[in-house]
Amino acid sequence: MFKNKIISILLVALLFCIAIYMFTFTGSKLDYVLPRRGYKVLAMVLISFAIGYSSIVFQTIAANRILTPSIMGFDSFYLLLQSLLVFVYGDKTFQVLNTQTNFFVSVGLMLLFALAMYYLVFRKQSKSMYLLLLVGLLMGTLFRSFSSFIVLLIDPNEFLIIQNAMFASFDKINLNLLGVSGVILIIVMLWGSRYFRSLDVMSLGRENAISLGVDYHGVIRTNLMLISVMVAVSTALVGPITFLGVLVANLTYEIVKSSKHINMVVTCCLLTAVTVIGGQYLVEHLFNMSTTISIVINFVGGIYFIYILLKSNRS
Repeated sequence: MFKNKIISILLVALLFCIAIYMFTFTGSKLDYVLPRRGYKVLAMVLISFAIGYSSIVFQTIAANRILTPSIMGFDSFYLLLQSLLVFVYGDKTFQVLNTQTNFFVSVGLMLLFALAMYYLVFRKQSKSMYLLLLVGLLMGTLFRSFSSFIVLLIDPNEFLIIQNAMFASFDKINLNLLGVSGVILIIVMLWGSRYFRSLDVMSLGRENAISLGVDYHGVIRTNLMLISVMVAVSTALVGPITFLGVLVANLTYEIVKSSKHINMVVTCCLLTAVTVIGGQYLVEHLFNMSTTISIVINFVGGIYFIYILLKSNRS
């Protein structure tokens, strides 16, 4: 009953945030403003659900509450891809970055990167998850180094294009890709929901899960691939948001005192959507578009991340 009450409150809060975002400061041209805000709200809800879902599940299979899928190097790999595009196409980059081809190529290459890591690491069963996290961290550092090297080679004016790709923004969404992204994310999340009960058992620990009959490594492999799809699609659609997963996932653990993933995932998805839509509203009407939502979230999330580390050290 308590969990349902929390979900109901968050659902009402989400509807309130959507209504405030949609119908305030609209001006007189409602036929122009409302459809465009509607597309942005739909994108924010989809991306929020993908981030909330992937963060909770990833922390369960990693057995760590301060890690998010970004540690696998997806954000750095995406930035490297965009940097290479700017380096190759130069002044024609604007004709390439916002196309469907760039979206599908970016998603495809990020998934190939994930498949390559999983294949190389999961050939050995013992402690493969920890090795995978270490490889992802090292690869992310390598990709960031390559991106920095490319920045030194390109024209300073072209660096502004890369700088825009460094931060997530819901103002540059390609509406032609929104429908495709939505279908992919919904299918992946529905597929992943079949593993919630197995994840409930896995939260008890590796040995307990195996002794209770859970295909531990199989569940990890499948969920990592589903997480890779969600992260790849959301990153290619709006850009990287590094600390959002840490922020909303740990707030979810504080709110929901339960190990059932159906409750945690739904709560985290709604909480993420409220955070993103509320943050976007503040960016547009309080900061007058002088910054992006990812900068605000990364600032708040970074402070909260430090707080979590200090709290864990004290305990």
